Amino acid sequence: MRKNNLRFITLTALIAAICVIGSFIKVPGFITTAALDSAPAFISVAFLPPLFSGIAASLGHLASALTSGFPSGPLHLIIAIEMFIIVYIFNVLHKKGLNIIKWLFLIVANGVLSALPFYFLISPAFFIGAVPNLLIATIINAVISMVAMPIVAKVFNQRKVSNV
Repeated sequence: MRKNNLRFITLTALIAAICVIGSFIKVPGFITTAALDSAPAFISVAFLPPLFSGIAASLGHLASALTSGFPSGPLHLIIAIEMFIIVYIFNVLHKKGLNIIKWLFLIVANGVLSALPFYFLISPAFFIGAVPNLLIATIINAVISMVAMPIVAKVFNQRKVSNV
């Protein structure tokens, strides 16, 4: 079990590092820091347990926020927690084989629901301004993930890398 934990920690660190690279590819918007930092975390559900995928997603968001200068300040910690929860649930849905539901959940949760706390914390105008860009960035990240996940899963299965 220790060997698997070390493998998962190493893979999580690698995914988080790839998320950092994706954080430099911004999706232009009016008031959000959307980027392609989520795709690697979404792809990681093909070979990591939910906890580790969620951690990679949280770190990926914090890297994206850092490369943008933390425009929402400490509120990015809320977003990092949301990313953890969203990717964790996405991973559970993936492991259960609920393919259509997992993608619908991902797009709605990450593209719309993740901005909901800011409706109350900042303003309704912020929420309305943030959702279109978040939705577009989520769809781009999801499409990248949809294309890459089968390839990555095949490589991990051929290499007999355990994901349990």
